[in-house]
Amino acid sequence: MRFDIAKSGTGLTYEIRNIVGVADKLRKYGKKITWENIGDPIAKGETVPDWMKDTLIELMRDDGSYAYSPTKGINETREFIAEEVSRRGKYQLHMEDIIFFNGLGDAIARAYSAMRIDARIIMPEPTYSTHLLSEIHHASFPPNTYRMNPYHNWHPDIAELERKVKSHNTIVGALVINPDNPTGFVYPPKTIQKIVSIAKEYDLFLIFDETYRNIIYNDQQTLPLSDVIGDVPGMSMKGISKEFPWPGARCGWIEVYNADKDETFSRYIAAILTQKMSEVCSTTLPQMAIPKIMTHPEYGAYLEARNRHYERLSSTAFSILKDVPYIVVNRTNGAFYMTVVFNEAVLNSRQNLAVDEPAIRDYAESIMSDKMEYDKRFVYYLLAATGICLVPLTSFFTSLPGFRLTLLEKDEGRFEETVQTIASKIVEYVESSR
Repeated sequence: MRFDIAKSGTGLTYEIRNIVGVADKLRKYGKKITWENIGDPIAKGETVPDWMKDTLIELMRDDGSYAYSPTKGINETREFIAEEVSRRGKYQLHMEDIIFFNGLGDAIARAYSAMRIDARIIMPEPTYSTHLLSEIHHASFPPNTYRMNPYHNWHPDIAELERKVKSHNTIVGALVINPDNPTGFVYPPKTIQKIVSIAKEYDLFLIFDETYRNIIYNDQQTLPLSDVIGDVPGMSMKGISKEFPWPGARCGWIEVYNADKDETFSRYIAAILTQKMSEVCSTTLPQMAIPKIMTHPEYGAYLEARNRHYERLSSTAFSILKDVPYIVVNRTNGAFYMTVVFNEAVLNSRQNLAVDEPAIRDYAESIMSDKMEYDKRFVYYLLAATGICLVPLTSFFTSLPGFRLTLLEKDEGRFEETVQTIASKIVEYVESSR
């Protein structure tokens, strides 16, 4: 080429997917992989119910499902969503304040790229990789964060959030993921109300990623942003990939709140929509399916059954891991992830696990280095030794070493066996350097 055309990288990798390449290499050596790295219910054996499939088949007979939709999304679907929000009586949402995207990844990327380069979003730490990478790519600098505390059931440090907002004028917005990915934390109503009050006091807008809004259990309570937003500018990001679940549909949307009350925020939303216009519209069929599936008489019971399954697996994992030395673990109350943290100074570069197959051991050790994060080293050794594929916690932009696993396994006996194996390997790995 005439000159280097590639944009400079960030030095970060999307480890949720990156580790798949390592696992696939091990599969070629004959290692059976237990996939705990990615939140795809279908890949973990979730069966889409017949009534949902029948709904989609019926829609596919409608020629309109093959056509372009309006740029913002199917009118009937946006009207349905607006009515659902407005019915709660806390915020009156209009269909024109809803914009559909090809998955929330698309919505997230456009939301960050539409901002000025010197405008920053403060986000939780650890934080979901898509938000993290979008913020870094937009600004070319690491993000500002407020910490989630594993020693306090993953509650966010609200004092730190307010302190940083007050001292950094470049912070224009705050991100909340509720329920949280990767920790499984569910924000109590009082915490959400406090965050909204901080946004109001310091003239911020809010981004609430509410992808898992209907996946909450263990008697936890929370509030949607629409119930507490008041007159603060903000947006809620929602989708169907986890809830239906239909990750392959790539269908998500944003609900915009109070754009009419702030001219600057209104221009920002207009910039997002202008980007959206360049691709005409989002996929039509899944948009058309949303009202029909969400109003189906079996939908409520279907969600409830799934939540009870995640609740059981949450309890199983917590009961196994809570007494394991060297780690901190909290019971997951929302979404379908559990995050485990290693205690301070527990990990080092001398630790390892026995790997029976020489070729697998040699390959695993060949991709490790002295500069590799200690939790990533553990995750790679665990993968090589057992075939269990986790995600290192430091890949979620945190200095806390640990890992994330999912609660998606349909075979509860197999899940218990997997967690028992992880528990025993934690002890074996930490004590290997003694």
